[in-house]
Amino acid sequence: MKQSLTIASFLILIFTLTNSCQKEDLQTDPPLSEITAKNSTQKPVSQSGYSLDPNPTQLQVYGVWHAGNDYCTWSTVRNMTDFDLKNHWVIDRGDGNPSVNLVILSFVNPLKLLNNTSIDTPLNGIPIGMNSDIVNYFKIRGIRVMLSIGGITYTKDWNTALTQNATQLGKNAAIVAKALGVGIEIDYEESSSPNLVGLQNFITAYRQELPYDASGNNHAARLTIDLAAGDRWLIGICAKATTDWLRPDLSVLDYANAMVPSRQPSASEAITNWDEHIDGKPQYVPKIPPLAPCKFTGSLYMSGSQIIPECNNFTSSITYLDRDYVTRIMPNGAGTTSGMLGYMFWAAECNSTRQVCTTDCKGGIGEGAKFFNIPIPMTALRQN
Repeated sequence: MKQSLTIASFLILIFTLTNSCQKEDLQTDPPLSEITAKNSTQKPVSQSGYSLDPNPTQLQVYGVWHAGNDYCTWSTVRNMTDFDLKNHWVIDRGDGNPSVNLVILSFVNPLKLLNNTSIDTPLNGIPIGMNSDIVNYFKIRGIRVMLSIGGITYTKDWNTALTQNATQLGKNAAIVAKALGVGIEIDYEESSSPNLVGLQNFITAYRQELPYDASGNNHAARLTIDLAAGDRWLIGICAKATTDWLRPDLSVLDYANAMVPSRQPSASEAITNWDEHIDGKPQYVPKIPPLAPCKFTGSLYMSGSQIIPECNNFTSSITYLDRDYVTRIMPNGAGTTSGMLGYMFWAAECNSTRQVCTTDCKGGIGEGAKFFNIPIPMTALRQN
C-alpha cells in the first residue's frame, strides 16, 4: 500500500509539473540568456533585408489568447467575481479603457464540437467554461471575442474530425459562433500531412453559413487561422492558406496569426520569423507565396517562468523594440499597404504549470495599447 501511494504521489507530481496547453511553433530557439542580452537596448530593432515605409500604419488587432485558470480546458463555470479579479486588467488598463481589443478563448476540442453540437444544443460541443457570461464580460467593454479550435493538444482530434465530416464540423463551428456572437480561429497544428481537403471543406461550410464580412460588423463571420512563427513549420498549411485563403483579392479567411515560437524570441529573431511570411518561400515544394502585411499578426509570449516585459514593462518589451517593423514593413509581392495587422500575446491567466499566471499586465500590454492608440472596439480591417 505504501509503495502504491508513493507511485501515485509521483504520478500526481509529474502531472502537476507538466500540465500545460500549447500554441506554438516547434522550431528551435536560442537560450533565454541570449534573448535577454539582445534585448538590453530600448532602440527599435533594425536589420538589413527589408524595406520600411517612412510612415507607420495604425495597428488594428491587439489581443490575447486566454487560457482560463485551468490550462485551456475551461472545464468549470467560473465565479465571475474571481474571474474579474484575475482579468480586470484586460478590461481596464488603469484609465478606464481596455488593454486589448480582442480575446481568444482557448481551446475547443474539434472532435467534441463535431459530435456534440447541434442547432438544438449549440454549446454542448464546447467547454462549459466558455459561456455567455465570459463572452459578455469582454464584449460589453468593446472587446471582440473569438474561440480557438484546436491547439497542438487536439491535433489528432482535428485529423479525426476532418476525416469524419469536415463539412459538418464547419457548420457546427458556425452554430457556436452565431449562438455566442463570437468569431472562430482555426488552430490546426498538423505539420506532417495536414488534411487540406478536409480543412477546405470546413472553411467552405463555415462561409456558407457566415459569409465573409469586410466591415467586421458581424462578429460571428470573423474566421482566422494560425500559422507558424515563420514559414519553416506547418509548411503545408502555410502554403495552402497563403495561396488560397489569405490573398487580398479573395474573401475567404480574415487574416492569420503567426504563432509564438517554442520560446520567446529575441527582437531581431521575431522580425526574421515574420519577414519569412512577407517574403514567402518560392524554393519550397509546394512554394509559399508572399503574404500581405495586412493579412497577419505577430505573436509574443506574455509570461515565462517569471513575469516578462511583455506583461509588466512595455518600453523594455519586444513589442516596443519591434514597433518600427510591425507598423512600417512594406509589402514584398502581396498587398499594397504597409504594416502588419497587429500583435497577439500568449496567454492570459494560466496556460502552464511551468509558467507564471498572468493576472495583471497593465504595465506591458496595457501601456502598449496606449502607445499604439489601439482602436477599441476594433475597426474594419485593412483589406489590401
